[in-house]
Amino acid sequence: MADARGRQVTITLVRSLNGRLRDHKACAAGLGLRRLRQTVTVADTRQNRGMMRKISYLLDIKEATNETERD
Repeated sequence: MADARGRQVTITLVRSLNGRLRDHKACAAGLGLRRLRQTVTVADTRQNRGMMRKISYLLDIKEATNETERD
């Protein structure tokens, strides 16, 4: 389930998946990452955070900015 505030995280695959463990490749696929230097935006959930933590050495992680949100 998505976070109530709708927070998003932008992740970029910065290291290759070649020669990595099967579980690490599965985490990258679960996050929607297929190619080197590909960037995706995913919901900031516990499940996604766990996958990002597992393969953090392969990723560049930033909080997504929402330009349309104004307070």
